[in-house]
Amino acid sequence: MARHVAGAEIERLIQLLGKLPGLGPRSARRAALHLIKKKESLLAPLTAAFRAALDTVGVCSICGNVDTVEPCTVCRDATRDGSVLVVVEDVSDLWALERAGAIDARYHVLGGVLSPLDGVGPGDLAIATLVERCRQGGIREVVLAVNATVEGQTTAHYVTDQLAQLAEEGHAITVTRLAHGVPVGGELDYLDDGTLAQAMRARTKF
Repeated sequence: MARHVAGAEIERLIQLLGKLPGLGPRSARRAALHLIKKKESLLAPLTAAFRAALDTVGVCSICGNVDTVEPCTVCRDATRDGSVLVVVEDVSDLWALERAGAIDARYHVLGGVLSPLDGVGPGDLAIATLVERCRQGGIREVVLAVNATVEGQTTAHYVTDQLAQLAEEGHAITVTRLAHGVPVGGELDYLDDGTLAQAMRARTKF
């Protein structure tokens, strides 16, 4: 029978760290031990950073990015091309495209992909708000910068169908997608900056 070798507080820390992406039980234990050993130089400032993030970071009501201001810094940037809207699955994808300097446009974060097996339907994503942003006018191109996975492409087709309905309302919007620089099965956050930039420059009509 396994025995606990640490107090309840440490076990709690390990359990919480284990819920982070990429951290299993063993990695969580190593991370917790490292934090405890570096209590003053790492754990204390990390705790303060968590508290500051909890108090100040929120989700942008326009695009779905996370920031400390509302609207977010990207939406506030008047130098961006407001006629081009880049649609991404998650905030990490938005950040990846920004790191690559791939395009100087505005964004819309869906918050995931359609996945019936996981119970994720259109109502669980920010698709309706995307259509409404386009309906308000001023957008000439929607770039579907979703991951090249089955779920990502299914989501892209659904979004395209929804946007096609706007054409009947007189909105001339071109829907494009990233070029094949993004490999099938690849995720944007794991691609190098050069690949992302090239895929964005060579985007094609969807």
